[in-house]
Formats: sequence, structure tokens, C-alpha cells
Amino acid sequence: MLVQINTVRPLRGLRVLILGLLAYSGLIGCIAQPTFAPGPSDPDAPVGFLKTESGLKYRVLRKSDGPKPTVSSRVMVHYVGTLDDGTEFDSSYRRGDPASFSLSGVVPGWTEGLQLVGEGGMIELEIPSHLGYGPQGMAGAIPPNATLHFTVELLEVQ
Repeated sequence: MLVQINTVRPLRGLRVLILGLLAYSGLIGCIAQPTFAPGPSDPDAPVGFLKTESGLKYRVLRKSDGPKPTVSSRVMVHYVGTLDDGTEFDSSYRRGDPASFSLSGVVPGWTEGLQLVGEGGMIELEIPSHLGYGPQGMAGAIPPNATLHFTVELLEVQ
């Protein structure tokens, strides 16, 4: 009589044990999960917002000595945009792909706000309706007269 020894099952058990330990330690989460959130803020980042003459509210979350964009600059950014109630309407983090565009081609609140931070920095913007999409809003995403909230990491001034 032949006895068959199952060598596959012990290896499967070891694999499950190792994967379980990695998951418990958080290592699998770090490797397998995409990042959907901005990077770290400076420890001394302000809690309160500053307000420009136009009504834009902002706070620099991460300072940078890098070059600041101008109205005619093209920038590469990572960002997340939400409404007053916290509803996320857009995020380059979720797409997993930074956005690149000209500052002359975005809503006025972005054009003004991104000139306040240097390359490598991060800024939080609270854009009143008149500097955003105004009374028309943006069909399917932004209601009329909405205040927009953005956290923006300026990756590159091109």
C-alpha cells in the first residue's frame, strides 16, 4: 500500500501564515493600497485661513522655497476637491495621476491661489463661488453658487 504525502497543504498553510502576518503588520496595506490623500503638512502649518482682497481663503500647509508659478505658468499638481458638505467631486489622487494644466485655463481661485505657494509646497484653498464656477456651477459635479475646497500639492512649475 502506498501512502501519499500531501506536501502542498503545509506550504499553503505557511503562505497563509506569512500573508496574515504581513497584513497584520500593515506591510501589505503599504504596498498594495494606492494613496488617495495628500502628503504630510508642515508641523507648524497654520490652523486658520488667510483671506485675499478677492475673497479667496487659503493656508499654506507645506512651505517651499521652490519657484512660484505665474498666471502664464503651466503646473503639475496633485489635488482633491470637495464641496462644503465634504462631498469629493474630483481628485487626481483617486485617478492615480497628477494633473498638468496652464494656470490661465482654470477657475480664478486656482489661478490666484497657486501663485501663493512654491514648487514642492502644498496649499489649502477655499474658493468662493465668484472665483469658482459661479451661478452656473458645473453640471453633474458642482452645484450653482458652490464654495469649493481644494488641497493642492504643487509638484512642478513647468
